[in-house]
Parts: sequence; structure tokens; C-alpha cells
Amino acid sequence: MQIPSLTGLFTPRGWGLLSAGAAFLLAAGVLGRRDLLAVAVLLMGLPLAAAVLLRLAKPGFDVERTFTPPLTETGTAATVQLSIRCRGSQIPSATMREGLPLRFGRSPEFHFPSGLAVDGRASTYEYRLRSSRRGLYAIGPVTAEFLDPFGLAKTVHTLGGTDQLAVAPAPQDLPVLALSGARGTEGTSPSRRRGTPSEDDATTREYRYGDPMRRVHWPATARHGELMVRQEEPVTAPTASILLDQRAAAYGAGALPGSDDSRELLTTESFEWAVSAVISGAVHFSDGGYSVRFVDESSSPGLLHSPSAVDADESGFGGSDGVHNLAEGLAGLGLQPAAPAPAQTADPLPAEPFGDTLLDGLAGGRTPGPLLMIGGRLTTSEATALAGAARYSPQPLALLVTDRPADLRPVLRILREAGWVAAAVAPATPIASAWALLDRDRDGTGAATVAAHAGAGPRRKPGPVVESTFS
Repeated sequence: MQIPSLTGLFTPRGWGLLSAGAAFLLAAGVLGRRDLLAVAVLLMGLPLAAAVLLRLAKPGFDVERTFTPPLTETGTAATVQLSIRCRGSQIPSATMREGLPLRFGRSPEFHFPSGLAVDGRASTYEYRLRSSRRGLYAIGPVTAEFLDPFGLAKTVHTLGGTDQLAVAPAPQDLPVLALSGARGTEGTSPSRRRGTPSEDDATTREYRYGDPMRRVHWPATARHGELMVRQEEPVTAPTASILLDQRAAAYGAGALPGSDDSRELLTTESFEWAVSAVISGAVHFSDGGYSVRFVDESSSPGLLHSPSAVDADESGFGGSDGVHNLAEGLAGLGLQPAAPAPAQTADPLPAEPFGDTLLDGLAGGRTPGPLLMIGGRLTTSEATALAGAARYSPQPLALLVTDRPADLRPVLRILREAGWVAAAVAPATPIASAWALLDRDRDGTGAATVAAHAGAGPRRKPGPVVESTFS
């Protein structure tokens, strides 16, 4: 426990009594008056005794903190409800302060118990936080300053712990393009509903006791000489795969801290753009009836290194709940620095980016749909390795983000020759505009728009958390 300094032990009233007691003590020594000595002991003893009692009689509190909504998107305010309950028989009064990261500005202060408390033991407070950047933010603990009944001494206690506020990237609306319509593989429309009985989605099996007679498949019964019934199978939705290059080397230096705790989020403006493009593409594909598969450049689960992931080993996200889990995992996803050169051990080497591991993962997918690759700067050798993945999707799409998109023309040429629809943009380019570039590239006009779009729009600066209000 940290022992506070003497200046933090007493209030101005307490310091006044101590000063008066010291003056009476000096006068008693000079004048030889025992009555002045008694007054000095009384004046100096009161604040000292109050300080000792405050340190020994530490009150107990239960602190509960909830966020509404539990997962907040960038630019959207979250309401924090703070409930504090005193466990002791004596209900002390205190001035409390919520602990917030520096990005949120001044921490809210409040008095306990509040004027609205019914029994005086429990008080509830609300305030709002807004973040313009995704990340995991440690909220709390509460620091409380207690005074003795006479206002002579004070002490500060830490109440409760911290809770993580997860801020996910907000998806942007993407235009419906010819290359990304809702129609799935082989011209079928993907659906999450169970298929209706038909000759196309039914197999047969032997009749079992209890099977309804309406499911008897008479042609199959005639062929096999025994009763055969239909066995309905669900129509599975095609899977849209999203591949995010998470290597720090692909997005340059100049990492931006994503939180103010000890574990900072390693990111850059280009990577923030890429993460926003991931959730925007996932929502776009999900609305079109696809299930979403999210992996990294080595075919590992895309949220494997995210501390905010619901299940870090999961790579499939279907429906609105799946997209919500993906957004929550993206809140804490950071760039992965290059692994150090392995020593001479028996441990297997890490998978090469865009290598055979990625191709094997794509080849093993069922009912493939669009493949969206989002990355930063690629070398021509990396582009050559990635080019072969185009044959595992009927719609291979690539979006590359870098400060100098024109430098990636050789990379785009390699991808396009392999069948990719590709575009390179700057971080200032709106995601919807970059998405539209893919449609132009499909028509053969995308190469002329890359450089023109690179400088489009004002340059976005790193946005700190811009609002912290208390009510």
C-alpha cells in the first residue's frame, strides 16, 4: 500500500490546528505555562488522531460498471453506468473520481452518497464516452477521497478494478456493384434457410419405423425393392473469404497508440483503413446472404492475435451475430511485427505469407464465394505468390492501401494478369470509393483511376477520443 505524503494527510482545517498547536507548544516552552502545553497537545492530537482513524477504518465498497451498448463503434457514444454500494454499517461521505485514459480528457467527479440515493448505501452515476479510434480502453478504478467527521484529515482509497471498453471499427456502406451482387456460386442465390424438399436437394435412405409416409420416395423404392424415404439436406450459403495482411512491414512505420494502458495497439493509418474495410466488406457480404470467413496472410484465423476476440481460433462468421463477434475481435487487433530469426531448433518455421498454406486453406473451402484480399505494400514476389489464389474464387478482389499507390502498379499488373480485380488507394480514400474502383478495374479502367484517387479528399489525421461527458 502506498503511504501518502504529509501534505495529503490533512485538510486546510487540519493544518490550521497543527500550526496553532505548534505555536502554543512554542509559547508553553518559552513562558513555562503547563496550560498552554495542554492546549498544544489537544490541538495537535486531534488531526493526528483523525488521520490514524481514517487509515485504520477503511470502508468497504462494491463497484459495478456496465457499458451500453456493450460493444461501441467508433464515433458512437457509450453510456457508462457506475454503481457503488457501501458494505459497512457507517456510510461515509466521499468525493470520487472515475479513472479514464488520457484520451478521454478530464475524468468525471461525483459525491457519495448521491442526492438520489434511497437508503444512502448505494448510488448510481452515468456518464458518456465517445471514441474516434477503435481499441480496448481500461476504464477505472475509482479513487475516493474520505474526510473525518470534523474535516481535519483526509485519505484516498482505490475502489474496484478496471473494465475494458471495446470500441470496434464502424462499417461503411458499400455500393452494390456488378461484381459483388447477391448471387452466389453457379448463379444461385445464397440463403441461410433450410431448403424445401425437392429432387435437387434430397437424398434417400431406408425407411425407418416412424417415418411419415409422405416422405416415401417411390421411384427409389421401385429401384431398390424396399421402402426408401427422402432425406432433406440444407442448402448451404456460399462463403465469402476476407484475407487481411496483418504484417507490420506491409504498412510502414509510425505506429499509433490505440490505448493508454501498458499494452498499446500497434497500428498505422493505413492499417486502420484496412481494418475498417474488413468490417465494411463483412457486413456487405453478410447482407448479400454470404457467410464470412476471415483469415490472415498465412490462412490462420484472422483474430488469432486479438485480445478482444470472442474465440480467437474461430475463422467463420455467419449471420448478424457472427459479424458482431468479428467486429468485437477487430477492436483489439493490431499489427504483427516480424518474428525474430528462429534458432537452430526442431520447432517448425512460421508459414510464409501468401504461400502454400494459404492456397491449401482456400482450396479446402466449401461453396466458395468472393475472395477479398486487403493489404498494404506488397513486393512483386509476394504478389506472384498471391496471384495463384485467384483460381479458388469466382470473384477474387484485392484492395491495397499505401501512402503512394502509384508505386504498386507492378503489383497490380501481376494480380490482374492472374485474374484478380485489384486497386490501390491512399488512406484518405473513402472505403466506398475504393470499392467502386474495383468495378472500374473489372471494366479495364481501374488503372487510370488509381493515381487520380490517391490524393482524393482531405488527409485524415489520427483522431483522439473527442468527447467525455458526465451526467
